[in-house]
Amino acid sequence: MQEVEFKLELSQSGARSLLKNAPFVSPPTILQQKSIYFDTNAWDLAKRGLSFRIRGSGNQRMQTVKASDGAAAGSFVREEWEQPLIADAPVIDDPQIAALLAGAGPQLVPLFEVHVTRHRWNVTASEAQIEVCLDIGKVVAADREAPLCEIELERKAGQPAALFDLARKIDLITPARLGVLSKRERGYRLLAAAQGAVKASPAPLTSKMSATTAFARTAAVCIRQFRLNEMALSWSRDAEVLHQVRVALRRLRSLFSICKSLFQHSRFDHLREELAWLAAETGQARNIDVLIDRARDEELAARLKAMRGDAYRALEATLSSARVRSLMIDVDEFISNWMTAGAMPMHGPSARNFASTALDRLWKKVSCGHRLIDEDDAARHRLRIAAKKLRYAAEFFEPLYRRKIEMKRHRRFIAAMAGLQDRLGDLNDLAVAPDMLSSLGLLGMAGTEDLFRAYDKAELLRRAAEAHETLVDNKVFWRSR
Repeated sequence: MQEVEFKLELSQSGARSLLKNAPFVSPPTILQQKSIYFDTNAWDLAKRGLSFRIRGSGNQRMQTVKASDGAAAGSFVREEWEQPLIADAPVIDDPQIAALLAGAGPQLVPLFEVHVTRHRWNVTASEAQIEVCLDIGKVVAADREAPLCEIELERKAGQPAALFDLARKIDLITPARLGVLSKRERGYRLLAAAQGAVKASPAPLTSKMSATTAFARTAAVCIRQFRLNEMALSWSRDAEVLHQVRVALRRLRSLFSICKSLFQHSRFDHLREELAWLAAETGQARNIDVLIDRARDEELAARLKAMRGDAYRALEATLSSARVRSLMIDVDEFISNWMTAGAMPMHGPSARNFASTALDRLWKKVSCGHRLIDEDDAARHRLRIAAKKLRYAAEFFEPLYRRKIEMKRHRRFIAAMAGLQDRLGDLNDLAVAPDMLSSLGLLGMAGTEDLFRAYDKAELLRRAAEAHETLVDNKVFWRSR
Protein backbone atom coordinates (compact mmCIF):
# COMPACT_ATOMS: atom_id res chain seq x y z
CA MET A 1 0.00 0.00 0.00
CA GLN A 2 1.05 3.64 -0.44
CA GLU A 3 1.31 6.02 2.50
CA VAL A 4 1.12 9.81 2.12
CA GLU A 5 1.62 12.11 5.09
CA PHE A 6 2.47 15.70 5.87
CA LYS A 7 4.84 16.41 8.74
CA LEU A 8 5.34 19.51 10.89
CA GLU A 9 7.89 20.15 13.64
CA LEU A 10 6.88 21.77 16.93
CA SER A 11 8.68 22.90 20.05
CA GLN A 12 7.92 21.15 23.34
CA SER A 13 6.06 24.24 24.56
CA GLY A 14 4.26 24.40 21.21
CA ALA A 15 3.05 20.82 21.64
CA ARG A 16 1.66 21.66 25.08
CA SER A 17 -0.11 24.69 23.61
CA LEU A 18 -1.59 22.54 20.85
CA LEU A 19 -2.85 19.97 23.35
CA LYS A 20 -4.49 22.75 25.32
CA ASN A 21 -6.04 24.48 22.29
CA ALA A 22 -6.36 21.63 19.78
CA PRO A 23 -8.77 22.51 16.94
CA PHE A 24 -10.24 18.98 17.01
CA VAL A 25 -13.72 18.03 18.20
CA SER A 26 -12.92 14.81 20.09
CA PRO A 27 -10.25 14.11 22.73
CA PRO A 28 -7.17 12.20 21.54
CA THR A 29 -6.37 8.54 21.88
CA ILE A 30 -3.09 8.36 23.83
CA LEU A 31 -0.54 5.61 23.22
CA GLN A 32 2.90 4.88 24.61
CA GLN A 33 5.08 3.62 21.76
CA LYS A 34 8.59 2.24 21.45
CA SER A 35 10.07 1.73 17.99
CA ILE A 36 13.26 -0.25 17.44
CA TYR A 37 15.06 0.41 14.15
CA PHE A 38 17.20 -2.32 12.63
CA ASP A 39 19.97 -2.30 10.04
CA THR A 40 23.29 -4.00 9.45
CA ASN A 41 26.39 -2.60 11.13
CA ALA A 42 27.39 -1.20 7.73
CA TRP A 43 23.97 0.52 7.35
CA ASP A 44 23.17 -1.41 4.17
CA LEU A 45 19.43 -0.69 4.42
CA ALA A 46 19.94 3.04 4.93
CA LYS A 47 22.18 3.19 1.87
CA ARG A 48 19.36 1.67 -0.18
CA GLY A 49 16.71 4.01 1.25
CA LEU A 50 15.03 1.30 3.32
CA SER A 51 13.67 1.46 6.85
CA PHE A 52 13.09 -1.60 9.07
CA ARG A 53 11.41 -1.11 12.43
CA ILE A 54 9.42 -2.96 15.06
CA ARG A 55 6.96 -0.71 16.89
CA GLY A 56 5.44 -1.80 20.17
CA SER A 57 2.50 -0.41 22.11
CA GLY A 58 1.36 -2.39 25.12
CA ASN A 59 1.43 -6.08 24.14
CA GLN A 60 1.15 -5.40 20.41
CA ARG A 61 4.07 -5.46 17.98
CA MET A 62 4.11 -4.40 14.32
CA GLN A 63 7.03 -4.87 11.94
CA THR A 64 7.19 -2.29 9.16
CA VAL A 65 9.49 -2.07 6.18
CA LYS A 66 9.45 1.18 4.20
CA ALA A 67 11.07 2.20 0.95
CA SER A 68 11.45 5.93 0.42
CA ASP A 69 11.51 7.57 -3.00
CA GLY A 70 14.10 10.03 -1.64
CA ALA A 71 12.23 13.12 -2.84
CA ALA A 72 10.15 14.04 0.16
CA ALA A 73 10.08 17.38 1.89
CA GLY A 74 7.12 17.87 4.21
CA SER A 75 4.96 15.45 2.26
CA PHE A 76 6.25 11.87 2.44
CA VAL A 77 5.33 9.27 -0.19
CA ARG A 78 6.52 5.73 0.52
CA GLU A 79 5.85 2.08 -0.15
CA GLU A 80 5.43 0.07 3.06
CA TRP A 81 4.87 -3.50 4.21
CA GLU A 82 3.48 -4.36 7.65
CA GLN A 83 3.37 -7.60 9.63
CA PRO A 84 2.21 -8.25 13.23
CA LEU A 85 4.76 -9.89 15.55
CA ILE A 86 4.82 -11.40 19.03
CA ALA A 87 8.35 -10.24 20.00
CA ASP A 88 10.96 -7.55 19.29
CA ALA A 89 12.88 -9.70 16.80
CA PRO A 90 12.76 -9.34 13.00
CA VAL A 91 10.78 -11.94 11.05
CA ILE A 92 11.63 -12.26 7.36
CA ASP A 93 9.33 -14.95 5.99
CA ASP A 94 7.71 -12.84 3.28
CA PRO A 95 9.45 -13.48 -0.09
CA GLN A 96 8.89 -9.89 -1.19
CA ILE A 97 10.51 -8.50 1.97
CA ALA A 98 13.36 -11.00 1.72
CA ALA A 99 14.01 -9.92 -1.86
CA LEU A 100 13.86 -6.25 -0.85
CA LEU A 101 16.45 -6.78 1.89
CA ALA A 102 18.73 -8.55 -0.61
CA GLY A 103 20.35 -10.92 1.87
CA ALA A 104 20.77 -8.40 4.68
CA GLY A 105 18.09 -10.01 6.88
CA PRO A 106 20.36 -12.33 8.94
CA GLN A 107 22.74 -9.41 9.64
CA LEU A 108 20.13 -7.04 11.08
CA VAL A 109 20.88 -5.58 14.51
CA PRO A 110 19.03 -2.95 16.59
CA LEU A 111 20.66 0.45 15.99
CA PHE A 112 18.46 2.95 17.84
CA GLU A 113 15.07 3.41 19.49
CA VAL A 114 12.34 6.04 19.37
CA HIS A 115 10.18 6.50 22.48
CA VAL A 116 7.06 8.67 22.11
CA THR A 117 3.76 9.49 23.68
CA ARG A 118 1.41 9.59 20.71
CA HIS A 119 -1.79 11.66 20.75
CA ARG A 120 -4.03 10.58 17.88
CA TRP A 121 -7.17 12.18 16.50
CA ASN A 122 -9.42 11.25 13.59
CA VAL A 123 -10.54 14.55 12.14
CA THR A 124 -13.19 15.51 9.61
CA ALA A 125 -12.23 18.75 7.86
CA SER A 126 -13.74 20.16 4.66
CA GLU A 127 -15.36 16.77 3.98
CA ALA A 128 -11.95 15.07 4.24
CA GLN A 129 -10.91 12.39 6.72
CA ILE A 130 -7.52 13.08 8.31
CA GLU A 131 -5.57 11.16 10.91
CA VAL A 132 -3.57 13.49 13.15
CA CYS A 133 -0.73 12.13 15.29
CA LEU A 134 1.23 14.31 17.71
CA ASP A 135 4.39 12.54 18.88
CA ILE A 136 6.33 13.83 21.90
CA GLY A 137 9.38 11.92 23.06
CA LYS A 138 13.01 11.18 22.24
CA VAL A 139 15.38 9.31 19.95
CA VAL A 140 17.96 7.14 21.74
CA ALA A 141 21.11 5.84 20.02
CA ALA A 142 23.88 4.25 22.10
CA ASP A 143 24.71 6.83 24.80
CA ARG A 144 23.16 9.76 22.94
CA GLU A 145 19.60 11.02 22.77
CA ALA A 146 17.67 13.90 21.19
CA PRO A 147 14.17 15.27 21.83
CA LEU A 148 11.42 14.62 19.31
CA CYS A 149 8.27 16.68 18.84
CA GLU A 150 6.37 16.44 15.57
CA ILE A 151 2.87 16.20 14.21
CA GLU A 152 1.88 14.05 11.24
CA LEU A 153 -1.25 14.60 9.17
CA GLU A 154 -2.36 11.72 6.97
CA ARG A 155 -5.26 12.11 4.54
CA LYS A 156 -7.50 9.05 4.59
CA ALA A 157 -10.19 10.38 2.23
CA GLY A 158 -11.25 13.64 0.60
CA GLN A 159 -9.41 16.49 -1.09
CA PRO A 160 -5.69 17.04 -0.42
CA ALA A 161 -6.23 20.76 0.22
CA ALA A 162 -7.89 19.91 3.55
CA LEU A 163 -4.57 18.52 4.83
CA PHE A 164 -2.78 21.81 4.27
CA ASP A 165 -5.67 23.92 5.55
CA LEU A 166 -5.45 21.98 8.81
CA ALA A 167 -1.68 22.52 8.91
CA ARG A 168 -2.26 26.29 8.65
CA LYS A 169 -4.76 26.16 11.53
CA ILE A 170 -2.19 24.36 13.66
CA ASP A 171 0.42 27.00 12.78
CA LEU A 172 -1.94 29.72 13.99
CA ILE A 173 -2.11 28.00 17.39
CA THR A 174 1.62 27.35 17.71
CA PRO A 175 4.57 27.87 15.33
CA ALA A 176 4.88 24.77 13.13
CA ARG A 177 7.75 24.30 10.68
CA LEU A 178 7.81 22.00 7.72
CA GLY A 179 9.23 18.62 8.69
CA VAL A 180 11.77 16.96 6.40
CA LEU A 181 13.25 14.28 8.64
CA SER A 182 11.68 10.90 9.28
CA LYS A 183 12.18 9.26 12.66
CA ARG A 184 14.55 6.84 10.96
CA GLU A 185 16.69 9.71 9.65
CA ARG A 186 16.79 11.29 13.08
CA GLY A 187 18.22 8.09 14.51
CA TYR A 188 20.93 7.76 11.88
CA ARG A 189 21.86 11.43 12.26
CA LEU A 190 22.23 10.89 16.01
CA LEU A 191 24.64 8.01 15.37
CA ALA A 192 26.69 9.98 12.85
CA ALA A 193 29.03 12.92 13.30
CA ALA A 194 27.53 16.35 14.01
CA GLN A 195 25.65 17.65 11.00
CA GLY A 196 26.97 20.76 9.24
CA ALA A 197 26.15 22.30 5.89
CA VAL A 198 24.06 20.10 3.57
CA LYS A 199 24.82 20.36 -0.13
CA ALA A 200 22.40 19.81 -2.99
CA SER A 201 21.55 16.25 -4.01
CA PRO A 202 19.97 14.89 -7.20
CA ALA A 203 16.25 14.24 -7.45
CA PRO A 204 14.96 10.75 -8.38
CA LEU A 205 13.92 11.50 -11.97
CA THR A 206 13.20 9.13 -14.85
CA SER A 207 12.61 9.89 -18.51
CA LYS A 208 9.21 8.15 -18.29
CA MET A 209 7.70 10.70 -15.91
CA SER A 210 6.00 13.93 -16.86
CA ALA A 211 7.71 17.30 -16.70
CA THR A 212 5.40 18.39 -13.87
CA THR A 213 6.33 15.33 -11.81
CA ALA A 214 10.02 16.05 -12.45
CA PHE A 215 9.43 19.63 -11.27
CA ALA A 216 7.73 18.41 -8.09
CA ARG A 217 10.45 15.93 -7.20
CA THR A 218 13.24 18.41 -7.86
CA ALA A 219 11.49 21.16 -5.90
CA ALA A 220 11.02 18.79 -2.95
CA VAL A 221 14.77 18.10 -2.89
CA CYS A 222 15.46 21.86 -2.90
CA ILE A 223 13.04 22.42 -0.01
CA ARG A 224 14.66 19.60 1.93
CA GLN A 225 18.12 21.14 1.45
CA PHE A 226 16.80 24.51 2.59
CA ARG A 227 15.13 23.13 5.72
CA LEU A 228 18.09 20.97 6.76
CA ASN A 229 20.43 23.95 6.54
CA GLU A 230 17.89 26.24 8.21
CA MET A 231 17.77 23.75 11.10
CA ALA A 232 21.58 23.67 11.31
CA LEU A 233 21.68 27.48 11.26
CA SER A 234 19.52 27.56 14.40
CA TRP A 235 22.34 26.04 16.47
CA SER A 236 25.40 27.04 14.43
CA ARG A 237 26.05 30.42 12.87
CA ASP A 238 28.34 28.80 10.33
CA ALA A 239 29.04 30.77 7.15
CA GLU A 240 28.94 27.63 5.00
CA VAL A 241 25.54 26.64 6.42
CA LEU A 242 24.14 30.05 5.48
CA HIS A 243 25.72 29.72 2.05
CA GLN A 244 23.90 26.43 1.53
CA VAL A 245 20.62 28.03 2.68
CA ARG A 246 21.13 30.54 -0.11
CA VAL A 247 22.13 27.85 -2.61
CA ALA A 248 18.92 25.92 -1.86
CA LEU A 249 16.81 29.04 -2.39
CA ARG A 250 18.66 29.96 -5.58
CA ARG A 251 18.16 26.47 -6.94
CA LEU A 252 14.46 26.53 -6.08
CA ARG A 253 13.97 29.96 -7.64
CA SER A 254 15.84 28.86 -10.76
CA LEU A 255 13.66 25.74 -10.99
CA PHE A 256 10.52 27.88 -10.78
CA SER A 257 11.90 30.14 -13.51
CA ILE A 258 12.91 27.23 -15.76
CA CYS A 259 9.50 25.54 -15.36
CA LYS A 260 7.25 28.62 -15.47
CA SER A 261 5.74 27.58 -18.82
CA LEU A 262 4.22 24.52 -17.09
CA PHE A 263 2.21 26.54 -14.57
CA GLN A 264 0.28 29.51 -15.88
CA HIS A 265 -1.57 30.83 -12.86
CA SER A 266 -1.27 33.47 -10.15
CA ARG A 267 -0.41 31.10 -7.29
CA PHE A 268 2.76 30.00 -9.05
CA ASP A 269 3.75 33.64 -9.56
CA HIS A 270 3.03 34.45 -5.91
CA LEU A 271 5.31 31.64 -4.74
CA ARG A 272 8.08 32.92 -7.01
CA GLU A 273 7.74 36.41 -5.52
CA GLU A 274 7.83 35.11 -1.95
CA LEU A 275 10.91 32.98 -2.65
CA ALA A 276 12.63 36.05 -4.14
CA TRP A 277 11.80 38.01 -0.97
CA LEU A 278 13.19 35.26 1.28
CA ALA A 279 16.39 34.96 -0.75
CA ALA A 280 16.93 38.72 -0.48
CA GLU A 281 16.51 38.51 3.31
CA THR A 282 19.57 36.25 3.52
CA GLY A 283 21.80 38.63 1.56
CA GLN A 284 23.18 40.98 4.21
CA ALA A 285 24.41 38.26 6.56
CA ARG A 286 26.09 36.49 3.65
CA ASN A 287 27.75 39.72 2.41
CA ILE A 288 29.20 40.31 5.87
CA ASP A 289 30.54 36.75 5.97
CA VAL A 290 32.31 37.32 2.65
CA LEU A 291 33.83 40.62 3.82
CA ILE A 292 35.01 39.14 7.14
CA ASP A 293 36.87 36.45 5.23
CA ARG A 294 38.72 39.15 3.27
CA ALA A 295 39.24 41.78 5.96
CA ARG A 296 42.85 42.31 7.08
CA ASP A 297 42.40 45.52 9.08
CA GLU A 298 41.72 44.64 12.74
CA GLU A 299 39.32 47.52 13.39
CA LEU A 300 37.35 46.74 10.23
CA ALA A 301 37.23 43.04 11.11
CA ALA A 302 35.92 43.84 14.61
CA ARG A 303 33.27 46.15 13.15
CA LEU A 304 32.18 43.47 10.68
CA LYS A 305 31.96 40.80 13.37
CA ALA A 306 29.69 42.99 15.48
CA MET A 307 27.51 43.63 12.44
CA ARG A 308 27.47 39.92 11.71
CA GLY A 309 25.81 39.17 15.04
CA ASP A 310 23.05 41.68 14.34
CA ALA A 311 22.57 40.38 10.79
CA TYR A 312 22.28 36.76 11.93
CA ARG A 313 19.80 37.66 14.66
CA ALA A 314 17.67 39.51 12.12
CA LEU A 315 17.85 36.57 9.73
CA GLU A 316 16.91 34.09 12.45
CA ALA A 317 13.85 36.24 13.26
CA THR A 318 12.87 36.20 9.59
CA LEU A 319 13.31 32.45 9.23
CA SER A 320 11.13 31.81 12.29
CA SER A 321 8.42 34.22 11.15
CA ALA A 322 4.86 33.28 10.26
CA ARG A 323 5.50 34.48 6.71
CA VAL A 324 8.29 31.97 6.13
CA ARG A 325 6.42 29.12 7.85
CA SER A 326 3.39 29.83 5.68
CA LEU A 327 5.55 30.00 2.56
CA MET A 328 7.00 26.55 3.24
CA ILE A 329 3.51 25.05 3.69
CA ASP A 330 2.31 26.79 0.51
CA VAL A 331 5.25 25.54 -1.55
CA ASP A 332 4.88 22.02 -0.22
CA GLU A 333 1.18 22.01 -1.04
CA PHE A 334 1.96 23.15 -4.58
CA ILE A 335 4.63 20.45 -4.92
CA SER A 336 2.35 17.77 -3.49
CA ASN A 337 -0.24 18.41 -6.18
CA TRP A 338 2.25 16.96 -8.66
CA MET A 339 4.15 14.46 -6.52
CA THR A 340 3.81 10.72 -7.10
CA ALA A 341 5.58 7.65 -5.77
CA GLY A 342 6.61 6.69 -9.30
CA ALA A 343 5.85 7.42 -12.92
CA MET A 344 2.43 8.90 -13.60
CA PRO A 345 0.33 9.24 -16.75
CA MET A 346 1.73 12.08 -18.81
CA HIS A 347 0.48 15.54 -17.93
CA GLY A 348 1.95 17.79 -20.61
CA PRO A 349 5.43 17.13 -22.02
CA SER A 350 7.68 14.31 -20.90
CA ALA A 351 10.44 15.22 -18.46
CA ARG A 352 13.23 14.58 -20.98
CA ASN A 353 11.61 16.49 -23.84
CA PHE A 354 10.91 19.43 -21.57
CA ALA A 355 14.46 19.34 -20.17
CA SER A 356 16.08 19.29 -23.60
CA THR A 357 13.99 22.25 -24.77
CA ALA A 358 14.71 24.21 -21.59
CA LEU A 359 18.45 23.49 -21.83
CA ASP A 360 18.45 24.60 -25.48
CA ARG A 361 16.83 27.91 -24.51
CA LEU A 362 19.26 28.57 -21.66
CA TRP A 363 22.27 27.48 -23.72
CA LYS A 364 21.38 30.01 -26.41
CA LYS A 365 21.43 32.82 -23.82
CA VAL A 366 24.82 31.78 -22.48
CA SER A 367 26.69 30.67 -25.58
CA CYS A 368 25.78 33.23 -28.24
CA GLY A 369 27.02 36.73 -29.00
CA HIS A 370 29.02 37.57 -25.88
CA ARG A 371 32.12 39.74 -25.95
CA LEU A 372 32.90 39.74 -22.26
CA ILE A 373 35.81 42.17 -22.42
CA ASP A 374 33.79 44.82 -24.31
CA GLU A 375 30.47 44.50 -22.46
CA ASP A 376 29.48 46.56 -19.43
CA ASP A 377 28.95 45.28 -15.88
CA ALA A 378 25.17 45.04 -16.32
CA ALA A 379 25.51 42.80 -19.39
CA ARG A 380 28.01 40.57 -17.61
CA HIS A 381 25.65 40.34 -14.65
CA ARG A 382 22.85 39.16 -16.96
CA LEU A 383 25.18 36.55 -18.41
CA ARG A 384 26.11 35.41 -14.89
CA ILE A 385 22.43 34.91 -13.99
CA ALA A 386 21.78 33.02 -17.23
CA ALA A 387 24.84 30.83 -16.63
CA LYS A 388 23.68 30.07 -13.11
CA LYS A 389 20.26 28.94 -14.37
CA LEU A 390 21.89 26.82 -17.06
CA ARG A 391 24.13 25.08 -14.56
CA TYR A 392 21.27 24.42 -12.16
CA ALA A 393 19.16 23.07 -15.04
CA ALA A 394 22.04 20.80 -16.08
CA GLU A 395 22.26 19.50 -12.50
CA PHE A 396 18.48 19.14 -12.09
CA PHE A 397 17.98 17.13 -15.27
CA GLU A 398 21.19 15.06 -15.20
CA PRO A 399 19.32 11.85 -14.12
CA LEU A 400 17.39 12.00 -17.42
CA TYR A 401 20.58 11.59 -19.48
CA ARG A 402 22.17 8.29 -18.47
CA ARG A 403 23.72 7.05 -21.71
CA LYS A 404 27.50 6.72 -21.43
CA ILE A 405 28.26 9.53 -23.87
CA GLU A 406 25.71 11.80 -22.17
CA MET A 407 27.23 11.21 -18.74
CA LYS A 408 30.75 11.87 -20.04
CA ARG A 409 29.70 15.11 -21.74
CA HIS A 410 27.75 16.15 -18.64
CA ARG A 411 30.84 15.92 -16.42
CA ARG A 412 32.84 18.07 -18.83
CA PHE A 413 29.97 20.53 -19.22
CA ILE A 414 29.55 21.04 -15.46
CA ALA A 415 33.31 21.55 -15.04
CA ALA A 416 33.33 24.20 -17.77
CA MET A 417 30.23 25.86 -16.29
CA ALA A 418 31.86 25.99 -12.85
CA GLY A 419 34.92 27.72 -14.33
CA LEU A 420 32.80 30.36 -16.05
CA GLN A 421 30.68 30.96 -12.96
CA ASP A 422 33.76 31.46 -10.79
CA ARG A 423 35.18 34.07 -13.18
CA LEU A 424 31.86 35.89 -13.58
CA GLY A 425 31.36 35.79 -9.81
CA ASP A 426 34.70 37.52 -9.24
CA LEU A 427 33.76 40.23 -11.72
CA ASN A 428 30.37 40.69 -10.07
CA ASP A 429 31.97 41.00 -6.61
CA LEU A 430 34.17 43.77 -7.95
CA ALA A 431 31.24 45.54 -9.62
CA VAL A 432 28.92 45.51 -6.59
CA ALA A 433 31.61 46.23 -3.96
CA PRO A 434 30.88 50.00 -3.64
CA ASP A 435 27.12 49.44 -3.24
CA MET A 436 27.70 46.59 -0.78
CA LEU A 437 30.01 48.69 1.39
CA SER A 438 27.66 51.67 1.20
CA SER A 439 24.65 49.59 2.30
CA LEU A 440 26.66 48.48 5.35
CA GLY A 441 27.82 52.02 6.15
CA LEU A 442 31.45 51.07 5.54
CA LEU A 443 32.30 53.00 2.39
CA GLY A 444 35.53 54.92 2.95
CA MET A 445 36.36 53.18 6.24
CA ALA A 446 40.05 52.33 6.73
CA GLY A 447 40.82 48.87 5.38
CA THR A 448 37.93 48.65 2.94
CA GLU A 449 40.18 49.55 0.02
CA ASP A 450 42.02 46.26 0.59
CA LEU A 451 38.91 44.07 0.47
CA PHE A 452 38.91 43.87 -3.31
CA ARG A 453 42.48 44.99 -4.07
CA ALA A 454 43.48 41.48 -5.16
CA TYR A 455 41.13 41.83 -8.10
CA ASP A 456 42.71 43.03 -11.34
CA LYS A 457 39.73 43.72 -13.59
CA ALA A 458 41.64 43.37 -16.84
CA GLU A 459 42.97 39.98 -15.75
CA LEU A 460 39.53 38.88 -14.53
CA LEU A 461 38.02 39.84 -17.88
CA ARG A 462 40.66 37.88 -19.74
CA ARG A 463 40.07 34.79 -17.61
CA ALA A 464 36.29 35.10 -17.95
CA ALA A 465 36.56 35.35 -21.74
CA GLU A 466 38.75 32.21 -21.78
CA ALA A 467 36.31 30.35 -19.54
CA HIS A 468 33.41 31.32 -21.80
CA GLU A 469 35.31 30.12 -24.87
CA THR A 470 36.09 26.81 -23.13
CA LEU A 471 32.41 26.32 -22.34
CA VAL A 472 31.24 27.12 -25.86
CA ASP A 473 33.74 24.60 -27.27
CA ASN A 474 32.08 21.82 -25.25
CA LYS A 475 29.56 19.50 -26.85
CA VAL A 476 26.20 19.69 -25.07
CA PHE A 477 25.16 16.52 -23.28
CA TRP A 478 21.43 16.74 -23.95
CA ARG A 479 21.75 16.56 -27.77
CA SER A 480 24.17 13.66 -28.12
CA ARG A 481 22.37 11.68 -30.79
